[in-house]
Amino acid sequence: MADADPTFAPASVDLETPKSNRRKTALLAIAGAVALAAVGYGGWYVLVGSHYVETDNAYVGADTAQVTPMVAGQVAAVLVSDTDTVKAGDVLVRLDDRDAQIALATAQAELAKARRQFGQASATSNALADQVAARGADIRSAQAQFAAAQAAFAKAEVDYNRRKALSANGAVSGDELTSATNSLASARASLEQAKAAIAQANAARGVASGNLAANDALIRGTTAETSPDVLAALARLRQAQLDLDRTVIRAPVDGVIASRTVQVGQRVAPGATVMRIVPVTQVYVDANFKEGQLTRVKPGQPVTLVSDLYGSSVEFHGRVVGFSGGTGSAFALIPAQNATGNWIKVVQRLPVRVALDPKELAAHPLRVGLSMTAEVDTSAK
Repeated sequence: MADADPTFAPASVDLETPKSNRRKTALLAIAGAVALAAVGYGGWYVLVGSHYVETDNAYVGADTAQVTPMVAGQVAAVLVSDTDTVKAGDVLVRLDDRDAQIALATAQAELAKARRQFGQASATSNALADQVAARGADIRSAQAQFAAAQAAFAKAEVDYNRRKALSANGAVSGDELTSATNSLASARASLEQAKAAIAQANAARGVASGNLAANDALIRGTTAETSPDVLAALARLRQAQLDLDRTVIRAPVDGVIASRTVQVGQRVAPGATVMRIVPVTQVYVDANFKEGQLTRVKPGQPVTLVSDLYGSSVEFHGRVVGFSGGTGSAFALIPAQNATGNWIKVVQRLPVRVALDPKELAAHPLRVGLSMTAEVDTSAK
């Protein structure tokens, strides 16, 4: 067998070396690119990314207005349906107002009666004042009669004493003495009667004065419009008018009708929710951030939001309003009980309230419950 060509082996080694070098160069290039990307990402995170916190656990909310009747009644008409847009003051529901109309008419009659009774009391006071004056005249008349009776009694007493003194000498007959005695007794009786008339007149004036005082106590310092009875009747009238007005249920705020449950013919009770109004121009976002993300989040910081409804092509802008008083699990119907032997730590989320730009809401309306992605710029002071 012939010897091998001594130049063959070195030639094969020379062919493999360039391939190995190219592989090493490619790997080094890839490693450099990865390192450069890592450095670039690290620099971006330090300079930009670390100043933002983001969550997709965010939802649109609103302080919905519950529409509740203030008076009981049967529903006569329902003028709105779910999804209808209403303005504050628009009529939503009408209740049967016939009972309220009757109550209002009754209250009006009671007010008129109270005013008439005040006028009657005023007239009675005038009449009682006249009676008091008349009783005073009666007293003066009785006193005059008493004076006359006193004079007649004095005269009769003098005549009796004179005749009695003369009767001992026989100068006066027995008949004259008897007549003088009777005249004296009659004068005494008239005097006593005059005294009684004065007492009776004083008593009558006292009764009249008492009646006048009692009647004056009802009207003293008041007028037909400030009398307590009139004011009470006026309050009942206003309540009846208010109850009548409340048979028409109006929208308390601007918004969209939701959860309408009332139907024509249904009897509603005060305080029962018949529908809700969602103020879509005043919605907000509750973004649930992990507790570790909130280290540098402060009220007033700007927030950029994206809705799943419109996609990333529409951005909403808002500001952090504040933080909830507790985590979602703390206010759950059945709060978590962590004092157990098999406890496992779970990262908690705290709701952060975000107020939205009203102009952006007007251009792109949102609805309660829609999903949002929120990103807070924590570098803002």
